[in-house]
Amino acid sequence: MTDNATVTLDTSGLPCPAPLLGAKKLVDDLQPGQTLKLISDCPGTADDLFAWSKFTGNQVLETRKLPDGKTAYIIERAGSAAATPIPHVTLDMRGVSCPGPILEAKKLLGGMKPGEVLQLVSDCPGSADDIASWAKAGAAELLFSHETGRGIHEFFLRRN
Repeated sequence: MTDNATVTLDTSGLPCPAPLLGAKKLVDDLQPGQTLKLISDCPGTADDLFAWSKFTGNQVLETRKLPDGKTAYIIERAGSAAATPIPHVTLDMRGVSCPGPILEAKKLLGGMKPGEVLQLVSDCPGSADDIASWAKAGAAELLFSHETGRGIHEFFLRRN
């Protein structure tokens, strides 16, 4: 989880749509590329944020379940110079349980040229941790990852 967000908002205990409304107010005051760390325990926050971000162009860069059951979201204000990487290949592994997504990604990356980018889409609950550990081990460079919908993750991996 990115711990160097520009600002943090803890909306624990507030019902939806309060987390979204609070996030909108703060994100609107940020400069392009700055980030908000939103903490919420409302189960509807994820759906609200993803729908809102598609409408506004802001990005939910990361979601992470916290040990206390809350969820932290990193939201980036639209207009950042750092854009989502453009993949050379997309591998959609929705519906495939772990470790299938990482095994297929490994095979596909092995056939790619150094520096090329693979976009992996997965809805396996363990894929976020699996990919992060795999990338830390040096198998590939994890450029960017985010949750695009409830339980659906996109990973952008560069072949070393």
